Amino acid sequence: MHWKKQIVIGLIAVLCFGLVACSPEKSKEKEVTVVLDWTPNTNHTGLYVAQAKKYFQEAGLKVRIIQPGKSTAEQLVASGKADFGVSYQEGVTQARVVGVPIVSIAAVIQHNTSGFASLSTSGIVSPKDMEGKEYGGFGSPVEKAMIQSLMKKENGDINKVKITNIGSTDFLTALKQGIDFYWIYYGWQGVEAEQKGLKLNMIYLSDQAKELDYYTPVLITSESKIKQESSTVKSFMQAVSKGYQFAIDHPDEAADILVKQNPSLDSKLVHQSQKWLSSRYQADAKSWGVQKESVWSGYANWMKSHQLLDGQFDPKKAFTNDFIPQGGK
Repeated sequence: MHWKKQIVIGLIAVLCFGLVACSPEKSKEKEVTVVLDWTPNTNHTGLYVAQAKKYFQEAGLKVRIIQPGKSTAEQLVASGKADFGVSYQEGVTQARVVGVPIVSIAAVIQHNTSGFASLSTSGIVSPKDMEGKEYGGFGSPVEKAMIQSLMKKENGDINKVKITNIGSTDFLTALKQGIDFYWIYYGWQGVEAEQKGLKLNMIYLSDQAKELDYYTPVLITSESKIKQESSTVKSFMQAVSKGYQFAIDHPDEAADILVKQNPSLDSKLVHQSQKWLSSRYQADAKSWGVQKESVWSGYANWMKSHQLLDGQFDPKKAFTNDFIPQGGK
């Protein structure tokens, strides 16, 4: 009986050792970092939902969401200091032209929701009306080119627009400082302004020209990540797609999740923004995140025609639908 007892104890010990040895290997999560393009907002809701609902964990990932700081999302992803990032089509296009190998793996929002905003009392209802007005910008060459492009279609004169670089001054502050119009994303800044009782006129870029209906924002990774860790990219996109689908289907609950993980956000603003944006994540695409080559080539051609792009750009290499789980190919 004694030797039988020793054998049983021995078998139990071996079994326990096996469980201890194997268990961490089985449950070990791949650590990845996602860098945002700005402070947390409803463009990022799907990421925070995937975190809170444990979609990342189910996909075998331990995800850390960070803000960009001094380095941009494009720089951090390209250098390998972040695995994924939130960017925009223009940024990816310019990066690839100078040899930075980042790739867009999903369109967060299917159509461009940005445009030039002004108070309804400004009288700016078309690009021609920008004459004699003051634009508050952030100092990018694309701003003047964009305004000029829109005005030219209506025989407007860009030289009659005062363009003032106001840096990082926010929209509401800029209005108080006498700025007449400003480039915003309506789903956040526009909603915020109207919540404060301000009535706006919006000139949406997507309404002005087909090539201006570009993807902003997008999710990015590096070419090396795709080549060397495609399974990680696939797992990440499975979780993120579930996160954005949840935000599409349950905007109020998704807004609650975003606020809970970012308590400094204005809950009322988040809920209203989420309500406005949720139907626009996927819009008319066959599934969330899908991108079209024509959109990438169209905006690149527009940039070239306005001397904003110097070099060769291959739209086929700038994006991929290969990691979209639901009918992305």
